[in-house]
Amino acid sequence: MTSEGSNTTVINLRKPVKGDGFRLNQLITECPPLDPNSIYCNLLQCSDFADTAVAAEKDGDLVGFISGYIPPRKSETVFVWQVAVHEKGRGQGLAKRMLKAIVARQELSHISHMETTITTDNDASWALFRSFARDMGAELTFEEHFTKDVHFGGQHDSEILLRIGPFTKPG
Repeated sequence: MTSEGSNTTVINLRKPVKGDGFRLNQLITECPPLDPNSIYCNLLQCSDFADTAVAAEKDGDLVGFISGYIPPRKSETVFVWQVAVHEKGRGQGLAKRMLKAIVARQELSHISHMETTITTDNDASWALFRSFARDMGAELTFEEHFTKDVHFGGQHDSEILLRIGPFTKPG
């Protein structure tokens, strides 16, 4: 567990537990425009995928969460599914600290790449992942991955796949 924050407020970073699933569901609904998932999906993110996720707590509240997984055919890669930072946790570099906390885990010592998908208009996410790549001394490449018309039936903007790596672990 890591503790970081301002002089008066500490944000604790830790692996999620099953009990965080419902709170995660609430957090996502309070962080538009993130796509909500079912509570059951959030329970799985907090249990089966806890090694590739991080929960951020401030004063007992869940104020940040990153969910991720290791793709079956890319054992050296962690795929970041969703990054959520509540307004109570913003302005402190929390999202990047959470990303670094995941890749620093001993059980993920084999990870040398990170992937995620982002829409072209999500400036905050682009800035986050570009900054993370710089901090990790890693290359960032991207290509269209899921297209609006083919994969989303015109209902959602196209998603661009970002790939960061290889990187070395923060030490």
